[in-house]
Amino acid sequence: MDRETHINFWYVVITMMMFLSLQAWWEESRRVETIPYSEFQTLLADGGLEEIAISSTKIRGKLREPDSGGHQYIETVRIEPEFAKDLATHDVKFAGVIETNWIAQVLSWVLPAVVFVGIWLFFIRRLAERQGMGGMMAVGKSKAKVYVEKDTQVTFEDVAGVDQAKAELEEVVAFLKDPDSYGHLGAHVPKGVLLLGPPGTGKTLLARAVAGEAGVPFYSISGAEFVEMFVGVGAARVRDLFEQARQSAPCIIFIDELDALGRARGAGPMMGGHDEKEQTLNQLLSELDGFDPRQGIILLAATNRPEILDPALLRAGRFDRQILVDRPDKLGRVDILSVHVKKIQLDPGIALDEIAALTPGFSGADLANLVNEAAILATRRRAEFVTIDDFTRAIERIVAGLEKKNRLLNPYEREVVAYHEIGHALVRLALPGVETIHKVSIIPRGVGALGYSIQRPTEDRYLMTEEELNNKMAVLMGGRAAEMLVFNKLSTGAADDLKHATGIARTMVTSYGMSDAVGQVSYAQEQPTFLTPADVFGQSMRSYSEETASRIDVAVRELVERAFEKATEVLGAHRQTLDETAKLLLEKETLLADELPSLDPGEAMAEVMEQI
Repeated sequence: MDRETHINFWYVVITMMMFLSLQAWWEESRRVETIPYSEFQTLLADGGLEEIAISSTKIRGKLREPDSGGHQYIETVRIEPEFAKDLATHDVKFAGVIETNWIAQVLSWVLPAVVFVGIWLFFIRRLAERQGMGGMMAVGKSKAKVYVEKDTQVTFEDVAGVDQAKAELEEVVAFLKDPDSYGHLGAHVPKGVLLLGPPGTGKTLLARAVAGEAGVPFYSISGAEFVEMFVGVGAARVRDLFEQARQSAPCIIFIDELDALGRARGAGPMMGGHDEKEQTLNQLLSELDGFDPRQGIILLAATNRPEILDPALLRAGRFDRQILVDRPDKLGRVDILSVHVKKIQLDPGIALDEIAALTPGFSGADLANLVNEAAILATRRRAEFVTIDDFTRAIERIVAGLEKKNRLLNPYEREVVAYHEIGHALVRLALPGVETIHKVSIIPRGVGALGYSIQRPTEDRYLMTEEELNNKMAVLMGGRAAEMLVFNKLSTGAADDLKHATGIARTMVTSYGMSDAVGQVSYAQEQPTFLTPADVFGQSMRSYSEETASRIDVAVRELVERAFEKATEVLGAHRQTLDETAKLLLEKETLLADELPSLDPGEAMAEVMEQI
């Protein structure tokens, strides 16, 4: 007899015993009749009882002859003898009643147990959530937050500065609203749309706007929420998420921070091949292959690290469309600012073009933060409107850091910093192809900035010539050249300038081929990918010899030294202007663009060439 048969046999035995017990109880209850106590006294007086059994509350007796109903036994509730005698004299029919308190007795046992179990479950659940395990019954359930149109409250009108990305996503919205018009020629909407771009450029906002425009359920989840400490939980959550989506199609699934989930699977022996992340990624790939886009399920994902995503995730048929959501240009920044300034009291005389010109490289999130910081500064000084000065100070706070009023410099340090900053400014004014200066200050800011300058680009640039890069390095070396020219010694204040200048020079040599000594060859070290993995120590392999590396180092040093010499020549040709402007900066601590000397780049360079 096997185990299963043995268990089934005992189930049958227990069931039969319970049935026989219930049958005996039923037969016994049919033979016993409950009668009033007064009738019991009558039977007792008439001699109708053969025997009785007395307890503290009841009396059970056997009749000499069965009654008309066939009952052989009777049962009654006891009453005090004296009280029963008084009732009998008045010919009153009376019966005893036992007050039942079984509910209170049960609660006295059950309620403490329930409270104890509840407290235990509460602390166990809190501990599990703190450890990232979630509820034990919901370990494989998706954590996706479901938003519908009224919850997102975001449309394309709330998104600015990314017109091309909006145009791409408008097709997705049109398909969700009217799939028949797109399908009559056999076309179908892309299965997956991947939003690429730096942090803060509006990828998540775009995804929510798509759901708001289409009016369909919006499942939003972060890639990191799929992976837990239990193996297989992530894959189960992927299955659960897509199952929810199929039940509520048409809908949109949005996975934020896809790189946390879709990182390239390890190819080296040290990487491991069967961990939880890989199982989750494999399940996601399977689900992408399994659902029909004609059902109206659209998968949107966002990442700012597309280079580390698995190639299998990016192939056609999974994420069919990749949309770049880049930092906005000047016109895009104006559009973004126009959206955010609606929430503040703006000075009517402010032109948003001026603010956009001061914020090159700012993302949409940076601009939103800028508007908020400017409004806070205006509120702090109890102003009626937010002015351009508030925006300028907000930009300084964001770019250069908080003003350190308690960081006091001695007179010699203030003089060195003043000449350093004016050195940057004068070289910038004298050389063509560099940004115009907006403000120079020697007020310490941030962690280590003893002085700073803000430049205003005349336009957005996407290409730079070799001459412009050399001039940019000369501007960076202008502060160090001023220190050497005036004090004949160097300080530590130019450390950050040297770092940036060296980076530009190395990029010119290794990536742009702008060095005669090295030649027009690219020696840039590529980042390791899935097909070209890093070595076991995680460092990329160099693709050139030691001799070439030595030539690169020499070429980089020559470019930086040449930039230093150019800056020294420019400042030497305008030494008097350097001294006068530095003295003015020491007095006022901050100089705006109209307070700086005007140097024509052509004339300035002609003077330098004459001295040479």
